[in-house]
Amino acid sequence: MKHPDRSEDPSSQRQATRTKMLSDKIAALGLTPVSRETESRLDRYLDLLRTWQAKTNLVSPSTLPHLWTRHVSDSLQLLTLAPSARSWIDLGSGGGFPGVVLACALAETSGALVHLVERNAKKAAFLREALRVTSAPGVVHLDDIGDIVDRFAEPIDCVTARAVAPLNQLIGFAEPMVRRGARALFLKGQDVEAELTAATKCWNIMPRLHSSVTGGQGWIVELDRIERRDSSDSHHGTRT
Repeated sequence: MKHPDRSEDPSSQRQATRTKMLSDKIAALGLTPVSRETESRLDRYLDLLRTWQAKTNLVSPSTLPHLWTRHVSDSLQLLTLAPSARSWIDLGSGGGFPGVVLACALAETSGALVHLVERNAKKAAFLREALRVTSAPGVVHLDDIGDIVDRFAEPIDCVTARAVAPLNQLIGFAEPMVRRGARALFLKGQDVEAELTAATKCWNIMPRLHSSVTGGQGWIVELDRIERRDSSDSHHGTRT
């Protein structure tokens, strides 16, 4: 009699997936520790993300077993670079990284607020629901990044973006807020040097590079001063 292959048992597969996800969470919290309250908010957020992922592509499916290390820790590490920042704006928030993660971590911080800018209506709806179920301090703006940055008048401590646009374009978006005193923190991958080289053709910048705590080839580009290299460029010329 042929014994059933347990590797094909759905319950065994589910248990293996849960074990992998728990291991991933433990590893992430070792890299970027948070309070129990923040951990609980992040758990609710990721549960919601997994549910919505079935109908709205929020993250790459291949990263679902590694949400904590690939996405959560990657986002949380920004707080160590700006520990006193209270007002944040996340450009092109998508599935909520880093914006929702930051809002969850800042929920107990007096005066904290994270603005999430997203032009896709379905993703914006997800972001609103994520803020609701986590009780995190955030506001979702259903808008194009290029439109909102020109008219955004509220004081901002930090501008963030992750997997949204080339660095040259992100710098153009962030420039009005950095000029008013904000700091830019952009999460980038292995092509960061090439992107910086391209950006310096249009911008006078003095970037600080921080390697990602999650390993791999991830980087954080920190900017606190941005000036246009050629003043004859049109206001929107370097954003496309």
